[in-house]
Amino acid sequence: MTIGKDLTPKLQKLVLRIEDDLRTRLEEDPGLKAKWQSEHTDALRAERTSSAWVSWRDDRITQAAVGWVLTTVFLRFCEDNALLSKVWIAGPGARRQEAFDAENAYFRAHPENTWREWIMEGISHLRSFPATVALVDEHAALWQVSPSGAMAKEILDFWRATDEAGVPLYDFQDSALSTRFLGDLYQDLSEYAKKTFALLQTPEFVEEFILDQTLTPALAERPLEGFKLIDPTCGSGHFLLGGFQRLLEEWSAKAPNLEARERVQMALDAIHGVDLNPFAVAIASFRLTIAALQATGELDLERAPDFSLHLAAGDSLLYGRADRPFEQEGFDLDAQMSGFAYSVEDRVLLESILAENQYDVVVGNPPYITVKDKTLNERYRKLYKTCKGQYALSVPFMERFFRLAKFGSDKQTAGWTGQITSNSFMKREFGSKIIEEYLTRQDLRLVVDTSGAYIPGHGTPTVILIGKHQRPVSQTVRAVLGVQGEPGRPQDPANGLVWRATTDHLDQPGYDGQWISVADLPRQRLATHPWSLTGGGAVALLQEIEAGSAEPLSSVVADIGFMTVTREDEAYLLGAPTLARRGVSPQLTKRIAAGSDIRDWAIGTEQTALCTYDGNGQPVLDSASSRLLWPMKQHLLNRRALSGTQVEQGLEWWEYSQLNKKRYTADRLISFAFVATHNHFTLTDRGTLFIRSAPVLRLPEGASEDEHLALLGVLNSSTACFWLKQNSHNKGNGGIGGGIGDESWEPRYEFTGTTLQDFPLPSILPLDRGRLLDQLAQDLAATSPPSVVSSAQPTATALFEAQKRAQILHGQMVAAQEELDWETYRLYGLIAEDLTYTLDPLPEVQLGQRAFEIVLARQIANGTATSAWFTRHGSSPVTGIPADWPDDYRALVQRRVDAIEANASIKLLEKPEFKRRWVSEPWEKQQERALSAWLMDKLEDRDFWFDAQDRPTARSIAQLADMVSRDADLVSVLGLWDGTVDVDVTKALTKLLTDEAVPYLAAQRLKDTGLRKREAWEETWELQRREDNGEDVGKIPVPPKYATADFRKASWWQARGKLDVPKERFILYPDAGRSTDPTLLLGWAGWDHVQQFLVLATIMDERIAEGTDDAQLVPLAAGMAEVLPWVQQWHADLDPTFGMSMADFCAAQLEERMTQLTVSTTDLKAWRPATATRSRRAVKENA
Repeated sequence: MTIGKDLTPKLQKLVLRIEDDLRTRLEEDPGLKAKWQSEHTDALRAERTSSAWVSWRDDRITQAAVGWVLTTVFLRFCEDNALLSKVWIAGPGARRQEAFDAENAYFRAHPENTWREWIMEGISHLRSFPATVALVDEHAALWQVSPSGAMAKEILDFWRATDEAGVPLYDFQDSALSTRFLGDLYQDLSEYAKKTFALLQTPEFVEEFILDQTLTPALAERPLEGFKLIDPTCGSGHFLLGGFQRLLEEWSAKAPNLEARERVQMALDAIHGVDLNPFAVAIASFRLTIAALQATGELDLERAPDFSLHLAAGDSLLYGRADRPFEQEGFDLDAQMSGFAYSVEDRVLLESILAENQYDVVVGNPPYITVKDKTLNERYRKLYKTCKGQYALSVPFMERFFRLAKFGSDKQTAGWTGQITSNSFMKREFGSKIIEEYLTRQDLRLVVDTSGAYIPGHGTPTVILIGKHQRPVSQTVRAVLGVQGEPGRPQDPANGLVWRATTDHLDQPGYDGQWISVADLPRQRLATHPWSLTGGGAVALLQEIEAGSAEPLSSVVADIGFMTVTREDEAYLLGAPTLARRGVSPQLTKRIAAGSDIRDWAIGTEQTALCTYDGNGQPVLDSASSRLLWPMKQHLLNRRALSGTQVEQGLEWWEYSQLNKKRYTADRLISFAFVATHNHFTLTDRGTLFIRSAPVLRLPEGASEDEHLALLGVLNSSTACFWLKQNSHNKGNGGIGGGIGDESWEPRYEFTGTTLQDFPLPSILPLDRGRLLDQLAQDLAATSPPSVVSSAQPTATALFEAQKRAQILHGQMVAAQEELDWETYRLYGLIAEDLTYTLDPLPEVQLGQRAFEIVLARQIANGTATSAWFTRHGSSPVTGIPADWPDDYRALVQRRVDAIEANASIKLLEKPEFKRRWVSEPWEKQQERALSAWLMDKLEDRDFWFDAQDRPTARSIAQLADMVSRDADLVSVLGLWDGTVDVDVTKALTKLLTDEAVPYLAAQRLKDTGLRKREAWEETWELQRREDNGEDVGKIPVPPKYATADFRKASWWQARGKLDVPKERFILYPDAGRSTDPTLLLGWAGWDHVQQFLVLATIMDERIAEGTDDAQLVPLAAGMAEVLPWVQQWHADLDPTFGMSMADFCAAQLEERMTQLTVSTTDLKAWRPATATRSRRAVKENA
């Protein structure tokens, strides 16, 4: 087989082109479009989706496009391996020409047809044989819409491509008939589908392990006749293929005299699979068909028996009988299926396959994502009572796996379940119900912590659960506990150190190794949330810490939780320049902090948000803010908290989704990073907003600053970091496919308020060191480049002195943090000796010089450890105690080193994963950003963007450079930013401003995918306008959000984001400047819509006066047409300055220019910028 690594990426691009073609085909067929729209309406009514038409349509388009690609993949595989007698696309050797001859003969007989009909001939051939009809039956996604003849030709040409020597690029010949490559296609063929369906293959070694733990014991305790296995999340069929092979072996051993075809069908009859993704089911069906063909000894699909497969596309969480004889409380019967089914779903088959209490084995790898569709989210919540809060799909699927299995009773043996799933339920709050109310009633047999194992593609930490659907029968549960993660990426993941340790020692309870521990845990320990599956002495240390505690944190705080949750941050977190530009009242702007801003005792945010509340937490909005938020009204209106939508909560559409008034109005708060690699807490006074990623602790009213600082000290200690990590959810290093880090300090954890409530406090808190570190953090913040730049005219001397001061303060903070950590060990009773430094001054400590780092450096030097800790943190390993420290401090550090080596608890705590990282942005980047912001603030001055008559005026960078050159201070700072003494003002401004300007016209900044979304937004805006005018327009659809790929340039995406909110400082007018001035033509983003319109009209008049071709003027007219609806919306009244309605004036101006250019509104909307061409080596094709 020769398909190359580039097949998948090339097919990805082909899928996108097919999608565009299918979208056009749909729009050109009114009947088909009406049918789709009717199905969309039915889906909304049946609570199968909440997606707007455009999003729903594009999802179907993707399914159909992938369906066409996959079907041609199936044909090509069959052609190259002679599984069919005919060929349509290509084939090995002489069969390639045979395909061309057959095609030519077809078109001689059917000259009126296109290449689409030729491909359909091959598909019809598949439908005519029992073994292959299921691949292209009436529920196949390809039947939803077909490509044009030209696109069908492109598909054929793709598969017929050859290299320069005439050798086919894609050869599927394989004597083993391996279909594993289809799994790669399944996972990566469509980036959209990959994210939507959380596509992720299960590695073969994981699949085999789970089948060993489920299928093998299940077969040992019941007859083979009638045996049934299901994967309700079957994907491309790895578990189904593995189960089929094992069951076929069982039948071969049990009934060797049976005809091969009968044994194969008996094995197939045991295999069942369902997946939400239609093309996943298509691949699984094809793979299972080929496997069955091989097993019969046949190599001809046309003579193959009528294989009966039990696979279907559909939602495994929705279908299936609800009238179960047990555990009726699991379903809300009112939320059962409505009778609606998508065209790709076979409702009758799905109801049969997904009937509960019928399977001997249920295995799979369920999706780990949360449910973005609000309607489905609520639907699942009603059906599965274990769904709590912001649950992940792992929860309802966990329940579903058990319910599909046979329930153990006197009449039947319980079915086995096995799954590899996200471990987020173990510690995140949404997992409490599934653990405490459901799993406690199941016979859980094995829990394997696989978060430290290297499992390709699984960036999300996982756990394997094995159990039986019956009441527990023993008091213990076998558990594999993680000790240390995989130290690198193994060449063969199946032989990774952690995975091999798991498989080698699974049956050895009491084993305690370098990578894992194996224990028979008391079942009661797994009956309460959260679970901790950490080995290697962590449990004993936790018990020590809790034994040294006087009270939990909950006893001294009033509450812990979120201050504000917008549920649409991009609508509010707009920055001070944007809010000022849009005329928002300063009373409605506040400094805002996210969790990522809270680091090392300080809040490093420079962000400002629109705050729709007054100082007492009462909702308030001015007209400028209303206009700013209005375009996003449907997204804001449809935000859903656990307590309901904005309307259901009694909130205005423009308010935050949630605001805790007591926390909002508190004089002091301790805020912390919700998700981080380490613990980060900071003290703040009133005046800062904290969003969801930065929860807060509020102490009782009247609590002193010292009380806050004392708590702050212990919460920022390494002991607290250890305790929090043992009780918090490990989020890993990224999402699906994100990979896992080699280092134990890399994973991010989710630190929740619920977990913090139980944090054990020592009887004495480290107040003095908490106060010292808080003050040092404030001093360090005062030396930052933004602080220096904002206080006075920026100079090189001021910045250099600030940097020196910052380095000293940083060394003092590192040293003070060490004292805090070692004091806290004693406060918890983990050490008896006081190992803190009591003299003054405390020596500065640089990264790499801490006691644990000295121990680690020595281990690396003698080959007993490997770590990227030093290189990743910009420090050097130091094996000796620094000689420039005072003797008494050197002696103290030596005693600390001794304690690390002698005390098991301290050895565990003094590790990189629990010690502060002190990661900060390089000074140079901070300085560059601060100077850049200062310069752009100056360049937004009104004098640059209005002429002497106060008319808005576009300026080229050359014109701006001329104006800037007259300001010595501005030139001085520009040179400081650019790093040059005699700065070239024009070049420097070009570098500074290019990425700060976004084109005025949607077609210039958005690709076609983005423009389709923009069309949906414009439809929504039009409905909103009609609604504002008193018209009843019914339910207004929520338009789709934008993605990076929708924008033509990354900087434009960064300026606009998912909601296309203009946050850029300047407007770009591409190719609209004077012919004699090659520099960029810019405008000010602070102009209102009338001013933007007038500037476009002025530019157009200037270009006409220069004799510019009409073709170059069309985009300017298109820009005027695009801004006109906003002029009509906000400026329809009589303008006192001009004595007329600017809406009427602008409309007349646009009409005049359209007449002059002889273009229609349709022409203006259809305008697109010229596509840049690239020379590519031609691929030789035969046709």
